[in-house]
Amino acid sequence: MKDGVKISIIGAGNVGASAALMCLMKNLGDEIVLLDIVPGVPQGKAMDLNQSASVFGLKGKITGTNDYEDISCSDLIVVTAGFPRKEGMTRFDLLKKNAGIVLDVAENIKKYSPGSFVILTTNPLDVMSCLFFKKSGFSKNKVIGMAGILDTARFIYYLQKAVKVPREVISTVVLGVHGENMVPVEEHTKVNEIPLTKILSHDEIEKVVFSTMQGGAEIIKNLKTSAYVAPAAAVVRMIEAILRDKNEVLPCSVYLGGEYGYKEIFLGVPVRLGKNGVEEIIKLSLSEEIRKRLDKSVEEVKNGIKELEQIIL
Repeated sequence: MKDGVKISIIGAGNVGASAALMCLMKNLGDEIVLLDIVPGVPQGKAMDLNQSASVFGLKGKITGTNDYEDISCSDLIVVTAGFPRKEGMTRFDLLKKNAGIVLDVAENIKKYSPGSFVILTTNPLDVMSCLFFKKSGFSKNKVIGMAGILDTARFIYYLQKAVKVPREVISTVVLGVHGENMVPVEEHTKVNEIPLTKILSHDEIEKVVFSTMQGGAEIIKNLKTSAYVAPAAAVVRMIEAILRDKNEVLPCSVYLGGEYGYKEIFLGVPVRLGKNGVEEIIKLSLSEEIRKRLDKSVEEVKNGIKELEQIIL
């Protein structure tokens, strides 16, 4: 990691503040800027986070601000701003509310930090990533949506409960839209290097897949707001892969220009993340059944983009 790394996080809510803390703990930035439109909130959270740094003997510094000019010359920016999902809402219920926020964020990032990498978490994730990409004019390797890492973590969580093994012996991936039409790929899932299909029956796998798709809604039902610790952890995993040039393969929502047979949309697929952002899109072989589910996932994203075009574009 080069000296003087600056990370800016737009949105000082639960996800943004948690990501700031994790960046601090992992020494990922010399300066972390926490920006929010609500006066006092980012300043207060920055004070709290800086005091925690003293407790742990950490070196990084967090600045809280309401001024977009303070994100100038950032190496990487995380966009968590937007309305969170509430119980009974789908991610697409947030489309109209969050589109205006993302448009404003895109204009300000373009103005103050045009050379940065941008990671988005605002829902509906794949559609908002597409909106940011079109309005910012950033290159496709620099705009990345956080989704697949979180969805894969949820799949592993429910698999672990079903198979009763340590999570570290499970390898898998979730593709597609960040929503109820996500695609957990059981055919690329192994437990202790044994294919999942040899461990669980078809019906048992379907139950795990369904639980994964409803994982976010289940947290909202209990917590009365969206998840934030796991999403923040997924963001920080991406930040580390880019800033430390790890060339790590992770599932992320990225712009597809023909890969997997899809064009001009953002969708969750495995990518290699390194110093140039998206270094490579990894092509997996998929069965006809998984391909059909992925087509359904793509249709959800396309419908969201069409709806968005009627409202804004």
